Amino acid sequence: MTGPIRTLIADDEVLARRVLRSMLASEADIQVVGECRNGPEVVATVRELAPDLLFLDIQMPGLDGFGALAATAQRPVTVFVTAHKDHALRAFDVDAVDYLLKPFGDDRFGRALHRARLEVQRRRIVALASELTPSAAAAPPAAAAPPAVGDRIAVRDGNSVDLVDPESIDWITALGYYAELHVAGRTLLLREPLQDLERRLDPARFVRIHRSTIVNISRVQRLERRPYGDYEITLAGGTRLRMSRARRKALERLLPESGSLHEASGSVHRTRGS
Repeated sequence: MTGPIRTLIADDEVLARRVLRSMLASEADIQVVGECRNGPEVVATVRELAPDLLFLDIQMPGLDGFGALAATAQRPVTVFVTAHKDHALRAFDVDAVDYLLKPFGDDRFGRALHRARLEVQRRRIVALASELTPSAAAAPPAAAAPPAVGDRIAVRDGNSVDLVDPESIDWITALGYYAELHVAGRTLLLREPLQDLERRLDPARFVRIHRSTIVNISRVQRLERRPYGDYEITLAGGTRLRMSRARRKALERLLPESGSLHEASGSVHRTRGS
């Protein structure tokens, strides 16, 4: 369960394969076991090598990426790597963990690889549990977190998918294994634990103010001290949220230099410099 993540790269462009191989070279837990130039090669190589992880282009000769996946009985954890954004919704239906749009930088690639690692680890744990406890095999596997598209967050809503720009989020609350995204008066339910979602958010823009709440710093307007040492945050639009005393300094450290929180008469107001 702790062995290297056996990884396959599939792209019809030599340069694209070289770039991916180069980016993976410094990852100690990644072992690139092969490269494929077209869809039929993907099908044959997945059957032969059974990789844990697949970086897969969509438009390839012979068989496209979706066709190649459909032809494999045991699908590896898949990250699509493509220059075409139009196939993102279809990627959700085949349970890809991420959808990388070319060109992408090291940070974006790192987030995709992190999500892939988590899913590989989850599958290994499920496989081990099924070996140790036969009844565990009958339990449905936990759903992987929805893929990110660019830097947006994909949220399923029935048969459709909302692509949410993190900057549009006002605040986020935990709801068991789900996270509630509050966006311009709407509430979207994301099937992903709050702690996992927090790792995907920009720590310079989002801060956890309570064990079950994350806020967009740009929305904070007022901070008021409450009895027993807790604080209450007021966001733009009037929403009030509880903040634990221990997390106040974390919020203040992330405020821009042009703004600050000043306390007076038991309350704190956000002001901006001239």
